[in-house]
Amino acid sequence: MRARDLLHTRPEGLYCPPGDFFIDPVRPVERALVTHGHADHARPGNGKVLATRETLDIMAIRYGADFCGAMQAAAFGERIDLGGVSATFHPAGHVLGSAQIAVEKGGLTIVASGDYKRGADPTCTPYEPVPCDVFITEATFGLPVFHHPAPKAEMGKLLTSLRQFPERSHLVGAYSLGKAQRVIRLLRDCGYDAPVYIHGALAGLCDYYVSRGIDLGDLRPATTEKGSAVDFRGAVVVGPPSAFADRWARRFNEPLVAFASGWMMVRQRAKQGGVELPLVISDHCDWPELTETIRELAPSEVWVTHGREEALVRWCDLSGVPARPLHLVGYEDEGD
Repeated sequence: MRARDLLHTRPEGLYCPPGDFFIDPVRPVERALVTHGHADHARPGNGKVLATRETLDIMAIRYGADFCGAMQAAAFGERIDLGGVSATFHPAGHVLGSAQIAVEKGGLTIVASGDYKRGADPTCTPYEPVPCDVFITEATFGLPVFHHPAPKAEMGKLLTSLRQFPERSHLVGAYSLGKAQRVIRLLRDCGYDAPVYIHGALAGLCDYYVSRGIDLGDLRPATTEKGSAVDFRGAVVVGPPSAFADRWARRFNEPLVAFASGWMMVRQRAKQGGVELPLVISDHCDWPELTETIRELAPSEVWVTHGREEALVRWCDLSGVPARPLHLVGYEDEGD
């Protein structure tokens, strides 16, 4: 069997004809396999959804219990037959419940990575390399310039700022699924045990993380209606980036705006966003991790998607690994 007969692109997303399913479709389909809960990969309105238990729960929190017609939870490593195609889910290390999806038929295995990272993160199951003939890799940070620093070193910048400016409220922008919980846990792992105040948009997902055994410490609502801005002097307040352009952010005492994202390596992005303290913390692989993963897996072919495709394809070509871009559309960097 040729790889393109097992998986190929369609306007809806990656399609498996023998199994009659899509992986992370960008529009409603009858049967969807979903890698993780970020909105660019997990959309409502599908007939049937197969995903990890955590991803299904996260989709229900974000979209409501009726986000699909029917759902099935897949355990990591569980082999599921879909029309003669074997599908297995494996940890991707991106966010809670995130998975790579391996599809196999007739001795040919293709692994769709979804979004993944290789660095340590106690808020999700770590990435697991899966042997395959074809590896479909993301390339969000697929340029040689992207080398992400150690997350705890970046968190040290926030702790230093808290000591230097004890009178200022430190507002940390972090996407609501994955990044916010990781930032909070990093703070705890770096010894910060004071209350962390969170925007209301984060409450449901933070509660869910805690219910799955992720210790986030003392979390409190970041509301100012019943108190004054003085109450938040020297406090860490975590919220979605969109909230920092709102009146909500201006209520805090001398707010110092930080933003946790791999894109904070790009100074112009930080400047344009009015970010005073950029924190380079990414939930995606950087360039060395992307290339090391391909070397480690040694697949016969690499397909590159949603990101800086051409540079990684070129690196593969120079390394003697056949590669091509998929040119899929509809996948952004919500998780970073």
